Amino acid sequence: MFADPDVAGAGLSAAEISSLFVLWSLCSFVFEIPTGMLADRMPRRWLLVAGPVVTGAGFALWTWWPSYGAFAAGFVLWSAGSSLRSGSLQALLFDTLAARGESLRYAALAGRVRAMGACGVLLGTALAAPLTAWGGYEAAGAASLVSCGVCALASAALPEDAPPGRSRRDDRPAPGTEPAADGAPGLSAVAGMMWRRRSLRRVVVLLVALTWVAALDEYLPLLADEMWSGRTESGRSAASGVAVLMVVVAVGDIGGGIAAGRTATAGLAARRLARWLTAGAVALAVGALTGHPVGILLVAFAFGVFGWSMVMVDAAMQQRVPSSSRATVTSVVGVGEEMVAIAAYGAWALGSGWLPPTALFAIAAVPYVVVGVYLRLSAPGATTARASAR
Repeated sequence: MFADPDVAGAGLSAAEISSLFVLWSLCSFVFEIPTGMLADRMPRRWLLVAGPVVTGAGFALWTWWPSYGAFAAGFVLWSAGSSLRSGSLQALLFDTLAARGESLRYAALAGRVRAMGACGVLLGTALAAPLTAWGGYEAAGAASLVSCGVCALASAALPEDAPPGRSRRDDRPAPGTEPAADGAPGLSAVAGMMWRRRSLRRVVVLLVALTWVAALDEYLPLLADEMWSGRTESGRSAASGVAVLMVVVAVGDIGGGIAAGRTATAGLAARRLARWLTAGAVALAVGALTGHPVGILLVAFAFGVFGWSMVMVDAAMQQRVPSSSRATVTSVVGVGEEMVAIAAYGAWALGSGWLPPTALFAIAAVPYVVVGVYLRLSAPGATTARASAR
């Protein structure tokens, strides 16, 4: 839409489109932590309702008043809407379950939420092309607004048994820190808590690191295109083949969310996580290097494993965070994930001048092998086992 010269106010240059993406990333940094702190001071359900409404306003600007300024404002609103939900959803879900004595179900429900989100993306992607062909960008924009409205209504129906401000046993401030005037700790207190609590710090770093390959999902169409290239001479058939491969990866991601729900009761074991991360890394590297469409099955398995691991580590983090700072900590993690994403984009841009997508995805698997080895060596009992071996 941005580059389409037939759209009034559009037909933007590559530099102008890039500037919009830069603005989007910058706004994500600016909004993430303040909205997380806000979610620790007011009912999170309100923010979950407001998020889609704000995002929908941005989509409306794009659809009916297209121009560079409208596109820029839309990205600002999209970032704000996403930030309002980031941290708020996890905090509401965990604290409501904890108030009911069911906090161990968090990973199962978070896995289902991830799976449903992936299903929504898959459905939206499948409907976008025929919807645009039928009614143009206006039809796609109207459908986006309807989706935002449905999301807001669904959020309004969520229960919130433990809104911020209610006294809870885990809300006592950490030694040496003072809560803010409204009872929620300030950002400096939260940062200090995250630094002092070693188990929390390790889980936060691990969760941020696990977003590495997830950030590269924007480049999956390039990998799928290379895998499919040469299989057919028809451009239409090639496009259809790439779409099928993308659906396979999406199914793998959905499977990872479902698997988190099935394995939630077992908890997070470092050795088990290490084994699966290593298996996922090997599958990603081998699947990509095959350069054949069949290899996408291994890539899908890898993305499912990485999605599962992120849900499980997030659940472990939520268990270690006081309720009064839960959304703030989750938003801090979101900023770290954004930084990892930017690093991943930069690494891709740097490597794409010399290597094809298949090789780049194989190289991207290496950090997961490193994380797997570290988890195995640092797991409880690993030191004793190494000493006995000597």
